Order: sequence, then C-alpha cells, then structure tokens
Amino acid sequence: MLSGLVIVDKPQGWTSHDVVAKMRRLAGTRKVGHAGTLDPMATGVLVLGVNKATKLLTYIVGTTKTYTATIRLGQATVTDDAEGEVTETSPTAQVTEAAVRNGIAGLTGEISQVPSSVSAIKVDGERSYARVRAGKDVQLAARPVRILRFELHSFHRLPGDLIDLEVTVECSSGTYIRALARDLGAGLGSGGHLTALRRTAVGPYSLAEARTMDQLAAEFRMLEMSDAARALMPVRELTADEVVELSFGRRIPSGPQAHPAADPVAAFAPDRSLVALLDDPGPAGKSAKAVLVFAPDEGGSGAA
Repeated sequence: MLSGLVIVDKPQGWTSHDVVAKMRRLAGTRKVGHAGTLDPMATGVLVLGVNKATKLLTYIVGTTKTYTATIRLGQATVTDDAEGEVTETSPTAQVTEAAVRNGIAGLTGEISQVPSSVSAIKVDGERSYARVRAGKDVQLAARPVRILRFELHSFHRLPGDLIDLEVTVECSSGTYIRALARDLGAGLGSGGHLTALRRTAVGPYSLAEARTMDQLAAEFRMLEMSDAARALMPVRELTADEVVELSFGRRIPSGPQAHPAADPVAAFAPDRSLVALLDDPGPAGKSAKAVLVFAPDEGGSGAA
C-alpha cells in the first residue's frame, strides 16, 4: 500500500472535494485527505495525503500559505469575490497608488480579520455560506491572523471607474484573501473584491512540485513520506538503538538542538526511513518522546 503526498495544481472550477474524489480513483484507495481547502474559483497548490501520509496533514494545515491575487477596487460583492452579486459601486478617482500602498501597509503584520460571510466556518452547526445562501444574517467574530507579506505588483485603471491590483500575499493559516480584498477596498472608500486567486505555496510545497490533474492521470506520482517530512519539519537522525527504543514506545535522550514545543521533529533511521515524529525539547529537556510512530513499511518510500 503506497503512501505519500501529492502536490496538485488545482484547476479553476473544481472544489477541493472534487480533487480528493478524483485522487481516490487515481491512487486506488479511499484513504485520501487534503491539507486546507481552496475555493472553486481559486487555482494552485492543494496538498493531498494518500494512505499513511494522511497522518502528516495535521502538521501541514497550520503552515504559512502564499498566493498571487487580483483585487478589483470600485465594487463590493456579497461574497467578496467575483462570483457574488455586486452590492455597492463607488468612485475610484480619489484612489492613488500611494493610498493603496498605505492601505496594504495597514493590513500587514498581526491583524484582526473578520472572515468572509461565505466561508465554511460553522455558525450554530451550519456552514456560514449555507446561511448566507438561505438569506440568513451572518455575523462572524474577528480572529487574529498574520500577514507576513502583502506586496503590490501593479496598479491598473480600467474602464468603468475600476482599478485592478496585482498582489502577492504570504500569510498564516486561516487567513481569507477575499477578506483582505474587502478590507482594503473598505479602507480606501472604494469597495473591493477578489477577481482571481492562485495559491503558489503551502509551507515548503510549491507550484514547482505541483502537477495538474491531467498530468497525474497520465503519470501518477507521489512525494514519498520521508522526503515530505524532511521538507516539512526539523530532522533528527537516530541510531539503531534509538530506533528500537522508540518502536517499543520508550523515550530516548533529547537531541542536541532545541525546538519549539509545537514543532514535531521528524526522526529517521540509519537507512533514512521515517521512524517517528518526536516531541524533542533538545538540550533543555531530559528526554524525547514519540507523538507518532510509523511501522517499518509506513515511513519508507511511497513513490509510485
């Protein structure tokens, strides 16, 4: 049973569930999951785990994401993107490139963001987007997010008193790029919404490793678990004796490097196979313990 990650370049119009369903057929297994959804209008990196590699998805979901996007100023929509009905049209003559850069600066760093009302967040047990479509009022609470990079590449005035901005955003997990477009437009007094979105990276996995659904259908390939873990996490090389200790559920001495408590360490056997994910405090602690142990056939090659 082959296990690994598949880095998909999701096509526009597909839901993340559509991609998972197709991957189940290509991989010949029901055990497929993804590390964070992409809206149907969005394209780009969607990380899927197959079989035992689904155990790595928990640690991928919380990684930073990078996007390229087009933000249109002059119109607000009910969905904060181009798929929703226009709810407000405002002049943009007063909006300058300098004003846009100032607005972007105010939305960079640690900010408080109200998610889009058509998000998948549950309200009283019901998805927010379902409540909106049913005509119900939705008030979502603001949440802290981190915008590491919000870069303006181009500023274009369009017919109809509209402005298109081409931007790159690098952000924490849980950030809504549609909400950034909405808030930027609101701050400029013009309204704003998202017209295009492409995710270029999820943590260490980028478009460079991604393959389209057509490419995967022609030649199905996976990133094997050991390579996936080495790219994702700090690494510790084990001795043969330490491998045995972990296989019996026992602790081993802490490693030489310190790691934040929230960051697991990928531990590898002398043959370079993935043995376990460790809670390893490094020199500050006395021992390291396994949070997840892989059987011998789980952590090795998963390439197809």
